[in-house]
Amino acid sequence: MSSDSLADVFSASARKRLESAVELIGPQPITDFTTQQARAALLEAEIMITGWETPTIDGAVIASAPKLEAIVHAAGTVKTFLSEEVFDHGILVTSCAAANAIPVAEFTVACIVFGLKRANRFAHRLRTTHGVRSTEGMPRLGANNVTIGLVGASRVGREVIRLLRSYDVSVIVSDPYLSHGDAEQLGVQGVTLRELCMRSDVISVHAPLNESTLGLIGAEQLALLHDGAVVINTARGALIDTAALEAELATGRLDAYLDVTDPEPLPERSPLYGLPNVTLTPHIAGALGNEVLRLGDLAVAEVSRVAQGLPLEHEVRLSDLAHIA
Repeated sequence: MSSDSLADVFSASARKRLESAVELIGPQPITDFTTQQARAALLEAEIMITGWETPTIDGAVIASAPKLEAIVHAAGTVKTFLSEEVFDHGILVTSCAAANAIPVAEFTVACIVFGLKRANRFAHRLRTTHGVRSTEGMPRLGANNVTIGLVGASRVGREVIRLLRSYDVSVIVSDPYLSHGDAEQLGVQGVTLRELCMRSDVISVHAPLNESTLGLIGAEQLALLHDGAVVINTARGALIDTAALEAELATGRLDAYLDVTDPEPLPERSPLYGLPNVTLTPHIAGALGNEVLRLGDLAVAEVSRVAQGLPLEHEVRLSDLAHIA
């Protein structure tokens, strides 16, 4: 990771705990595996801590690190840099995606409340009326006794479920990997994507992006949503067909809170920028500011577990790659 990432993610207390758990190699982090400093560090390293913008870790890198036992990723997904060859060598892998899921879930719940309160429509109307509050023409208002549909029981999805337990809402989930038993344990109902779209007052997307989920929410699914339904995406923009979503939102039939889009950012002339029923944010749901300190704290905890020979709490296995973000 970069020096800036190191300073942002690891607080002084986290760094102190890390230094008491392991011996750190070199005063500065590595950003390029081909340098002399990196090659020397790889020869001795037993644990590698990675962060944002980590260069690719493949078989060649692993071959240069004969003592390496574990990779602890002090950020979210490992899929952007980690080759499957790493698992072939028996290297343990763990990620701090669980820590990053917390602010994403909190942001999502905020979007649910704001969406059902029609905050975007009221704010847009206020800019033109300068103080007049009117519910005329507003879709159904309020987050009481509504159905929230979550597409994906991912880490974020499950944290959203937990946070929503204090709300007077029903939660349904569409996820091919969610068993009936797991759904019961989470206190939700598992349904098909079609049923979810037909029943939900809010549809919030929390699935990983892969070949099977590209454009998962398209014209067919959006057409099933009732008038006034709220669409939320804090996952990956390409999970929703942008053209189909634009067409629905332009009619004013649906509301949307979009932290991610496809493409990202949207073109300057995208109609979504000016619609009163749309709120766009620039990919801010994940850990920002002091929220990133959770990543460092979790990374230190996982490093300590490796050093003590204990099982990882957030291990990423090869079989997980197909269905995680």
